[in-house]
Amino acid sequence: MANIPEGAKREEKLVVTEDVAISFLGVDGARVLSTPNMILKLEHTCRSLVLPLLDPGYDTVGTHVNVYHLAATPVGMTVTFRSEVTSVEDRRVNFKVEAFDEKEKIAEGTHQRFIVNVTRFTERIREKARQQSPLKTRS
Repeated sequence: MANIPEGAKREEKLVVTEDVAISFLGVDGARVLSTPNMILKLEHTCRSLVLPLLDPGYDTVGTHVNVYHLAATPVGMTVTFRSEVTSVEDRRVNFKVEAFDEKEKIAEGTHQRFIVNVTRFTERIREKARQQSPLKTRS
């Protein structure tokens, strides 16, 4: 299924653009990398680290995120995302994650992903969707 060594690392970069920045503050100069987009990129970096190490037909899904967003990164700055495998427990893979902009550390925490057989996972999700009860309307 997988041969994922503890200590394996990956690094990815992202330039903060308008499409990954918050806009709800209403001030152009206050546009910074949003927390959801930061977490998305941290998760993506972890998935990209282990995906080539999995057997064909397997992938990972995120199961736990514990991340501190330590500092704001303005539009135009580059952020470096780092992931490191800290342990592998059967099909659970645990990671240390960090992110740095050009000035300082902006995030740190942990992430966990679960290895799944894509075909079986898809079948379970389709079955769950079929068993979904119709929405009840209020009178």
